[in-house]
Amino acid sequence: MTKQHLADYTIAVLGAGAVGRSVAADCKLAGNQVRLFDLPEFAGESLKDLDKTGIEIQGFELGKYNFKRNGIAKFDLVSDDLAEVVAGVQIILVAVPSVGHQTFFERLVPLLEDGQIIHIIPDNFGSLRLRKVLRETRPDVDVIVGGWSSAPYGTRIVKEAGIDTKRVFLRYRAVSLRGASLPSTDQEAFLKSTEHIGCFDSVTFGDGPVGGKTVLDVGFSNVNPTLHCPGTILGAAVMENYGRVFGGNDKSDFSIYSHVYTESVSAVQYSFYQEEIELAKKIGVDIARYPKETFYSRSNILGPEYMGDGASAPFDEQFPMAFGTGPFSIQDRYVTEDIPVGCHIYHELGQKFGVKTPVIDSIITLGSAMVGIDFDQTGVTLKELGIGHLDRAELLDYLENGNYKEEA
Repeated sequence: MTKQHLADYTIAVLGAGAVGRSVAADCKLAGNQVRLFDLPEFAGESLKDLDKTGIEIQGFELGKYNFKRNGIAKFDLVSDDLAEVVAGVQIILVAVPSVGHQTFFERLVPLLEDGQIIHIIPDNFGSLRLRKVLRETRPDVDVIVGGWSSAPYGTRIVKEAGIDTKRVFLRYRAVSLRGASLPSTDQEAFLKSTEHIGCFDSVTFGDGPVGGKTVLDVGFSNVNPTLHCPGTILGAAVMENYGRVFGGNDKSDFSIYSHVYTESVSAVQYSFYQEEIELAKKIGVDIARYPKETFYSRSNILGPEYMGDGASAPFDEQFPMAFGTGPFSIQDRYVTEDIPVGCHIYHELGQKFGVKTPVIDSIITLGSAMVGIDFDQTGVTLKELGIGHLDRAELLDYLENGNYKEEA
């Protein structure tokens, strides 16, 4: 694939956080035409000076095949005018936390054009939300919608003395990602389109994208709730004491991977994963499969994403790649996003389809107590995703074929 070929594709990136900046810069350095957008209420900070400075990619960029690409990317357009950003583009990348999906989708849908392909990175059940908005407001627009189990890399915005440096630090690059379209009848075109998106190059030239069995598969295959929630909840004491009573430790070095994960934590994470597997089986979809031993390491099931099968960082060794990834407070997206979205959706699916989820439920209960938010009341519901009233056969028909039965 040549840069000239990628230059034929204009990419609109929605969201200017760590993932949004990273995929935008990566696409531009690969050769795409790139437009970067953020909501006006955030753009004063998130887009400030980016039209002048661009974004620099730096970091370890670890990966099985040694794929690296760094440098300073200057964008073709930086704007808080969504209509200007998405007009005429072939591909739209939605790279915002799931808590912002609804707001972005409500503003995006009126502007969509026939033939556009929307990738949600990561999906986190966003495809269901987007299709619901489309169904309710623009049912006739012909677009492809899908999402991914993860972003193409672990990335952070680099700050110095509290100031945004306009740099992102990539810790690793994925060699394979799991994606799916809604409905699955669009999947071939959806996965094929990654060949035209520069930020997927490490995947395209690595082991390639994997098609999930519906977007529910992609939701179950998101490793964040499985890793982040038990790790943060069970490691809260270590996190809060690190750099406080643990002498000589710099709090900014903390990582649940490097400083919390143990055999006991892994046992909880594996049990959490087994509940997800039972949900997938009962519904009739799938989930990314990992052998039990993969959980029992510091790299856990994140390791195979960038180093392939067999990746393992032993508990009796340190894991420098993860240093400084946090979280540094219980009020972090590892809890405040991953519990009310991932965990709560698993809980509701368990109730609907008769699958017990005691480990997942315990994480919701403990997380609610620790942050002072009742996630049972505030968590994302199946009704919000538009699937609460569907039985198993109706749900699968919708996911696979796009046939949606309206609520009576």
